[in-house]
Amino acid sequence: MTDPSASAAVPASASVGEGLSADDAVRAMLLLMPRVAARVKRIAVPEALAGFHLAPRHLSLLAYLVFDGPMPVGALAERLEVAHTTASLMVGDLTRQGVLERRPDPADRRRTIVSLTADPATRTAIERWLANGAVSWQAAFAPLTPAERALFVRTMAAYEQGAADGS
Repeated sequence: MTDPSASAAVPASASVGEGLSADDAVRAMLLLMPRVAARVKRIAVPEALAGFHLAPRHLSLLAYLVFDGPMPVGALAERLEVAHTTASLMVGDLTRQGVLERRPDPADRRRTIVSLTADPATRTAIERWLANGAVSWQAAFAPLTPAERALFVRTMAAYEQGAADGS
């Protein structure tokens, strides 16, 4: 079911296929982003994960491991854009809770490879938790060209960076 207020952020003067002025786009996003944030906050942590102390910062880390597979702590830190020690602390916390597993890299015993737990119930719960957002993004991106998808992702990244710089 579609939300009737969803189109309220887009000016009536913008028909399908037309662009928006910069001011209309800013207005639309300022009206839309609080609703998006509120919906994301309402995504319930699956019951199987309720006993874990998971925070929004863990969601990105888990997403990288689900989509890209096991990787060294340093690679996680780089992708999360955090210090190696911060990533290591997050991994340690999630490892103690049984969400992640660490093992030595067979190619370089000095490195540690991080992966999701082998516990099937926990893995399935994590994958289902992430799937909710993935399905919504797939539907949103489906009608776009690859170039339009890339533009949207770059735009969101620029907005996030600008918002971070302003705080």
